[in-house]
Amino acid sequence: MDDVLRQKKHFEKISKTYRLSRQHANHLLFKELLWEYFLKGVPFPSKRLDVLEPMCGYAEGKSILEKYGGLDINYTGFDYSEPFVEHVRATEPSANVFLMDVTAFKTDRRYDLVILLGGMHHVPRHVLSVIGRMHEVLKDGGFFISLEPTQNNTVFRKIREAIYHQNSLFDSETEQAFDLLDLNAHFIKNDFRLVRQIYPGLLAYVLYYNPDAFPWLNVGGRMTVTSIFNIEKAFYASVLGRRLSFATLSLWQKPAPSSCSAAGCT
Repeated sequence: MDDVLRQKKHFEKISKTYRLSRQHANHLLFKELLWEYFLKGVPFPSKRLDVLEPMCGYAEGKSILEKYGGLDINYTGFDYSEPFVEHVRATEPSANVFLMDVTAFKTDRRYDLVILLGGMHHVPRHVLSVIGRMHEVLKDGGFFISLEPTQNNTVFRKIREAIYHQNSLFDSETEQAFDLLDLNAHFIKNDFRLVRQIYPGLLAYVLYYNPDAFPWLNVGGRMTVTSIFNIEKAFYASVLGRRLSFATLSLWQKPAPSSCSAAGCT
């Protein structure tokens, strides 16, 4: 079976579990703290942006940008899984959402911002071309927000591979987390410039980010989540955080064409 089709069928099978489990208060609080921290000070060109969310799932990127980024967005999203698309159409009737495979996506429209949350590791064999397609649809100077599972040491890679093989919420045949150096190299090959990168995949991420896959780790309450986050955020941009993180959150930019020529710069 084609790897994209296999992943599509897998996600449609787990879609209800995925959606319901991610309504837990601890999961939502961790994401609120993380996104408020990350989006603060991002140099968006304005508060009104044309936004594309490929592999949109339940349009999480839309709510993140509106709630925690304070943006008024003109939103377009797509996903290859029909249950996701149907849910977004029912809950976000003003959003432009449609069925599409990210590995085949093309459009003449150009966007200020692309946000892709945990999607590329579901199509790891196509990641270079997917990033290239996103580069094409961005306006000059546009931003790409990427959150992906990553690792920076052999031990963590082996742990994740074992989890992917043993946990039914994952499909080890088509899902593959990235070594961070490799993922960054894919962006650089596609002419993206790194603006900001943090490493939030520490204890709070392990406990609260994937309650669908690890419900027994969802311990404590609001005070526990907040306390762990406040301690760990000091390591989010550190060498130690990079080494130990199970995920990477990045802001990339498509550079504007140089205005320099033989006659000088204007």
